[in-house]
Amino acid sequence: MPEPQRQLPPAALVALSKGNKIEAIKIVRTEWNLGLKEAKDQVDDYVRSQPALAGAVGSHAASGSRVMWLIVLIVLAVGVYYYFRSR
Repeated sequence: MPEPQRQLPPAALVALSKGNKIEAIKIVRTEWNLGLKEAKDQVDDYVRSQPALAGAVGSHAASGSRVMWLIVLIVLAVGVYYYFRSR
């Protein structure tokens, strides 16, 4: 019989509401004295049980990835510009 899911610590819920799943896992590990896999499983189970939260966590992660790619492209474009300008 599966163990009933307990409520995540309030600080972990705040982290999840901001889209910071890694921070939520760290908080659960610390407060519940769990290993990384167990804490991740607890947070994942909670996110799956909250459909509205699942969308928020995923969208924050995707937007962070887009920003990182944008920064990489800008740096690359500046590098190419200075390379051809100096020739």
